[in-house]
Amino acid sequence: MAIQKGDKLPEATMHMIKEGKPTPVTTSDLFAGKKVAVFAVPGAFTPTCSQAHLPGYVVNADAIKAKGVDSIVCIAVNDAFVMDSWGQDRNAEQLLMVGDGNGDFTKALGLEMDGSGFGLGTRSQRYAMVVEDGTVTYLAVEDAGQFEVSKAEALLEAL
Repeated sequence: MAIQKGDKLPEATMHMIKEGKPTPVTTSDLFAGKKVAVFAVPGAFTPTCSQAHLPGYVVNADAIKAKGVDSIVCIAVNDAFVMDSWGQDRNAEQLLMVGDGNGDFTKALGLEMDGSGFGLGTRSQRYAMVVEDGTVTYLAVEDAGQFEVSKAEALLEAL
């Protein structure tokens, strides 16, 4: 069953690039004692993700943080190197670009999708959520092929 509003996030380890190396980062590292805006995309450098989803959070980062959000986390089932390069390519220095390379976090949330028809394998569904001290306080998961409820503007309205 997929995670829902009011649930605690599962413990999982993902990776970020720090000092040029993939560095483990746990859900506790990212969310404990913080209010965090999270959005997930099916894949870095893919059309909707690169042209609309990530840029919306880059443009609205200050407004989101002004609502009391400590950090904005972008997650994809990609490796940390890809996420870091994508963030640099899209001027996302205000965001934490996190690679869930093995899909462990995504699977633990119950939000994986089968992208094998497009040659992508198992990926994350597109979603946005707000997490306060490890508990989901807002969750918006897109229907397949849609891009409405997980936009930065929608999350900003929900805050």
